[in-house]
Amino acid sequence: MAAKSLREIRRAAAAGIGTRRCFSGDAAAAAAAGVAEGKVGGGAGKEVNLFTAINQALHIALDTDPRSYVFGEDVGFGGVFRCTTGLADRFGRNRVFNTPLCEQGIAGFAVGLAAMIVNEAAKFRYRSGNEFNCGGLTIRSPYGAVGHGGHYHSQSPEAFFCHVPGLKVIIPRSPREAKGLLLASIRDPNPVIFFEPKWLYRLAVEEVPEEDYMLPLSEAEVIRKGSDITLIGWGAQLAVLEEACEDAAKDGISCELIDLRTLIPWDKETVEASVSKTGKLLVSHEAPITGGFGAEIAASITERCFQRLEAPVARVCGLDTPFPLVYETFYMPTKNKVLDAIKATVNY
Repeated sequence: MAAKSLREIRRAAAAGIGTRRCFSGDAAAAAAAGVAEGKVGGGAGKEVNLFTAINQALHIALDTDPRSYVFGEDVGFGGVFRCTTGLADRFGRNRVFNTPLCEQGIAGFAVGLAAMIVNEAAKFRYRSGNEFNCGGLTIRSPYGAVGHGGHYHSQSPEAFFCHVPGLKVIIPRSPREAKGLLLASIRDPNPVIFFEPKWLYRLAVEEVPEEDYMLPLSEAEVIRKGSDITLIGWGAQLAVLEEACEDAAKDGISCELIDLRTLIPWDKETVEASVSKTGKLLVSHEAPITGGFGAEIAASITERCFQRLEAPVARVCGLDTPFPLVYETFYMPTKNKVLDAIKATVNY
């Protein structure tokens, strides 16, 4: 089902009420039917929000692998977003425990269990000549606009980590996607940065299988077919892009919408095939436009599809400024900004 408008979602969040039904596309629907990649029993699911789906995945990971640990700021009592609720009670304080309020210390403590992120984790397999890996290091982090986070707690830093060879960067768009992608990330031998959209923790609701299942990494998903222009996004921005696609359709513009899901290594083939068909591309994300990952997508697709592009690649992104609390509406890549860019690109 199509998402509510971003303004409606934010009003609901401010009031502490409401949910958003998610559009999950074919891959996540396949997981619910029991045919997705990995371990899927095909049992019945129930409607849950994103933080509950994350919590289910962490329970399964700790239950199925005795080498798994969860540690970080406040995770022992459930965390600020309640994603680790019940883990310490079930698996014990020796596997789920709090750390000092120091990000460097958390990553540094992981040496021995895994490694520090940029200088160690990302390079561990390379420097060992592929003899060793990090043993399944997954670093979960909230990211993105939350309606009241301001310049610290509404940032989107994914591009920083995409610049580090050896890391994988994953951002889900919905509860069902989050559970399947998180379990796949935990079981991947490479270090993974798993960004969770804060805006969706409680407001995104859909049916999620209760059993163990995984969704493939590094595979983008076409969640809306179209013929006039290709739209690329990830995380919470997919809801904004979906709304823009629906409004564009009223004006006779057919948009193909792709969820990248994995930013590094990203699925260039799926995006290239779509752009080869439509001849036009728009990329949208909350992070500032300069140096954002959208620039990498634009450059790569321009190289691959130069003779098939019918217009310059469009980018609708955050502004090159710290995230403004009072002026958040002006900063965000809203539906209307995306719709204007769709029309300008199609009519180029």
